[in-house]
Amino acid sequence: MTDTTKPTPGYTAASNGRRLLSFRPPNMGPNSVTQYGLATIVGRSRSGVRNDLWVGTAGDKLVSNMVGTGIQSKMVNGTPELKAADKALWKRFMKECDADGVLDGYGQQALAVREWDEAGEVFGRKRRRRPEDGLAVPLQIQVIEAEQCPADLWRSASNGNEIRAGIEFDLIGRRVAYWMYRRHPGDVNVSFGDQELVRIPAEEIIHLFEPVRAGQIRGIPRAASSLIKSFNLDKFDDAVLERQSVANLFAGFFTQKNENGDTLSPVGALASAQDGTVENGTQIVGLEPGLMQELPAGMDVEFTDPPDAGATYPAYYRQQLLAIAARHGVPYEVLTGDLTGVSDRALKLILNEFRRMLEQRQWLYLIPKWCQPIREAYWDAAVLYGALDAPGYAERRDEYTETTHIPQGWPWSHPVQDVDAERKAVRAGFKSRSSVVSTSGEDPDVVNAEIDQDNKLADDLGFVFDSDARKTSNAGLTQARPDGTVIPSPDIGGDQNNGDTSNGQ
Repeated sequence: MTDTTKPTPGYTAASNGRRLLSFRPPNMGPNSVTQYGLATIVGRSRSGVRNDLWVGTAGDKLVSNMVGTGIQSKMVNGTPELKAADKALWKRFMKECDADGVLDGYGQQALAVREWDEAGEVFGRKRRRRPEDGLAVPLQIQVIEAEQCPADLWRSASNGNEIRAGIEFDLIGRRVAYWMYRRHPGDVNVSFGDQELVRIPAEEIIHLFEPVRAGQIRGIPRAASSLIKSFNLDKFDDAVLERQSVANLFAGFFTQKNENGDTLSPVGALASAQDGTVENGTQIVGLEPGLMQELPAGMDVEFTDPPDAGATYPAYYRQQLLAIAARHGVPYEVLTGDLTGVSDRALKLILNEFRRMLEQRQWLYLIPKWCQPIREAYWDAAVLYGALDAPGYAERRDEYTETTHIPQGWPWSHPVQDVDAERKAVRAGFKSRSSVVSTSGEDPDVVNAEIDQDNKLADDLGFVFDSDARKTSNAGLTQARPDGTVIPSPDIGGDQNNGDTSNGQ
C-alpha cells in the first residue's frame, strides 16, 4: 500500500502551520527586485536621507569614516624619478578630474560613497578630453546617479545581445555597454532629447555596488529593509512631539458657574469678547512671569495637567534606533553620540567591529571598483598623452598601474597604549615601520623624507632631540655612536653622566 501522506518538512521554517500561513514570500531571483521595485526603493531611500534625521546622519557617518579626507594612491613599481613624476602628475590630476568642475578627486570619492549608500550603487564615466583643453591629463571622471541607467529596461538589443536592467550583456554574459539617459529623468526642465537612451561602452563606465547575491547586476540601497521602520518611527516621534506641543499650549481654562453650581459654556462669555476682553471689561491675557490677573466675578481658573511622553517612550525609541543603526551598518553609539552606560572597553569593541566592516567595504568594493579603475584610466591617458614616460607600457601595464591605496587612518583610542603597542610590534618584527605609517593614513615615503630632512637640519644646527632615535634611547638616554663614543648630553643641569651604551631603544 502506497503512503500518500505529505512528508513533514525537516525544518520548522518550511512548515505551513497556522502561524506561518501569511509567511509565503516568493522565491525571486537576484534581479527580479530590480525589475519590479528598485525605483521605488531608491526613491524612498533618497526621501529618507532628505527628511529623516537618523537616515541622513547614518549616511554622513559612513562617508566620514569610510573616506574621511580621501583615499590616497601611490605607485608601487618604477624608478624614483618615475615615482616622483607620477606623484606630481597625480596630484594635479586629482585637482582637475571632476567633469562637473565642482569637486576634486577626493571629494568625488565622498560623493560616490554617499550615492552608493543612498541608492545602492553609483556610476562613474571616464570622459576623454582633447589636448587643447589644457588639462595635465586629458581625462575627467563624471559621477552619475543610478536613475540615469533605467533598471526597468529589459529587452533584446539589435546586435543580438541582451539588455538586462539597463546593462547590455553579450552571449557569454560579459558586460559590453550601459544604456543611460542624457540627463537625470527626475531633473527639472528635462527635454524630450534628454530622455533619449545612449549606449555607452562598458570600458567607459565604473559601476560601484555591493552584490549580496550571486548573479546580481544592480545595487540595492543598504537601508532597504529598514526604510519602513525608520519612516514609521519618524511619524511616531512627530506625533509625540505634536501631542506635547498642543497640550502645552493650554496652560489653563476659565470656568463660570451659575447659581446651581453648574458650569456654563464659555461660548457666551468668552466668545463674545472683543479685542481680548470679556463683557465687563476684564482683559483675557496669556501667562507670563509675575502676572497678576484679575478674574471676572463668578469665574474660576483650572490648570491643565498635560500628559508626558510616557515612561516607556525613551526605551522604545532607543530600541527602534538600534535596529535602524544595525541595518545601516553604523553602531548606535556612533549614530546618536549616546554613550550612556558604555564602558571604555565596550566602546573599543564597538569601534573595532565598525571599522572591520568599513575596511571590508573599502578593500572589497570601493578601492578595487572605484579607486583602482580611475588610477588605471589615468595611467592610460597619461602615457598616451606623453605626460609620463613608461617604456614598454603595453606589455607592462599591470606592473606600472599596480598601486598602494592608503585610506585615512583611524584615530587612536588610547594614544599612549596604542603607540607603545605599535612600537613593540615593530621591534618584535611583527610589523614594518611602513605598515604602521600606512595604517595611520600617511605615505611612508613622505614620512621618511620628512624625518630625513628633520634629522639633517638638526645635525646642521647642532640640535639633539630626545625624539631622535639615533641619539637618544627610548628612556631618553644618550645612545652610543657606532665607534663606541658617547654623545654628550645637553647641559641642562645636574649630573650629565647618564650615557647609555647599551644601544637599546
